[in-house]
Amino acid sequence: MTTDLAIYDMDKTVTRRPTYTPFLLHCAMERAPWRLALLPLVALSLLAYGVKAIDRARLKEINHRLLIGAAVKERDLAAAVESFAKKTLANNLRPGAVKAIERDKAEGRKVVMATASYRFYAAAIGEALGFDHVIGTGTTGGVDDMIHAKIDGYNCYGAAKLTMIEQWLEEAGLTRAHVRFYSDHNSDAFAFEWSDEAVAVNPDEELMRIAAVRGYLVEDWG
Repeated sequence: MTTDLAIYDMDKTVTRRPTYTPFLLHCAMERAPWRLALLPLVALSLLAYGVKAIDRARLKEINHRLLIGAAVKERDLAAAVESFAKKTLANNLRPGAVKAIERDKAEGRKVVMATASYRFYAAAIGEALGFDHVIGTGTTGGVDDMIHAKIDGYNCYGAAKLTMIEQWLEEAGLTRAHVRFYSDHNSDAFAFEWSDEAVAVNPDEELMRIAAVRGYLVEDWG
């Protein structure tokens, strides 16, 4: 089936602020406040990432293990996921994102979120906003109904995000007609160039310069 698509990055595009670290802290505070004592180790992992001793995917795995746990039953995280989604919807949305989603749905587009954040919590946010599908970083699971502190497949970032979008299209039996893609950051350069209509949302100076050269639309969503 051929369809028009509107694909949205989440952090700092749909939301005003990032969600990944706040989600980990939210889980720690809700489920095991003692894990906050491990924040110095989180800081060390960020330092290791900063000097390129580990990559972004490994950084996620380490901080997931520290602040959520090596393996947690999905149902035991459900309450924290739900409360974080409600908090995000209440005080961390760009007003323009809500309007854009409504517009794209009214135009008959399939509305999709593609985010580097973990899908198991981003899906709750996306579903509440009316997204038709959420593509995000997966975590390994299995018959034990556990969410493990290990990424399943790709970290949905950079070139991998486009790969995961294309995989989803193939698995869903969809053929792109017209694609509108929204993001705040040039880490999504591959998806920007793949799309038919690239929209830079509240871009930083680097993306603003690139948008001027490449002909991307620029929108301020507040």
